[in-house]
Amino acid sequence: MEYPSRTIEEAVEELASLPGIGRKTALRLALHILKKSEAEAERLGKAIIAMRKETKFCKCCGNISDEDICKICSNPRRKQDIICVVEDAKDVIALESTQQFMGTYHVLGGLINPLMGIGPSMLNIDSLVERAASEEVKEIIFAFTANIEGDTTAFYLSKKLAPKGVSISSIARGIPMGTDLEFADEVTLARSLINRTRLTTPGGE
Repeated sequence: MEYPSRTIEEAVEELASLPGIGRKTALRLALHILKKSEAEAERLGKAIIAMRKETKFCKCCGNISDEDICKICSNPRRKQDIICVVEDAKDVIALESTQQFMGTYHVLGGLINPLMGIGPSMLNIDSLVERAASEEVKEIIFAFTANIEGDTTAFYLSKKLAPKGVSISSIARGIPMGTDLEFADEVTLARSLINRTRLTTPGGE
């Protein structure tokens, strides 16, 4: 496709690099932004730059945060003895939308996937094991997408955490195989949390 402007073409190239955005959609977005006032376009640009520069990752759970410790981990009303382990920050947002979970989270930053070259050492696992070693933690819940990578990660973590003496469970499979958590409806997610399945008992029995 030949573009009428080099700057439009560059904007389309950048927008098309985003997940789920094709070139036609990128072009529509670029033309939409072009119709906005300079002030509106600048606010969008500044918001994106600020997000990239100022967003941090919680030193406790790995979730995205404005501070060193995220709002969930620092909230005294959250149950610190229950940890829900998820793949990514988007899963935290999805589970929080159910308003059914009052524990804390742990973001791995991915799932074990040997075919893609993603091994345990590349994920936020060591800090999870350290958290599990705390006497305060009583239960760890796995909330992974129902696919091979999710099952592989759950199996690995179960073996890794078993000696820590914590109860390990997994959200119920009300979520269809292969469905990402972010696309599941809130009712299904809530029921999956409530009806979670026990994987091991304290002591690994």
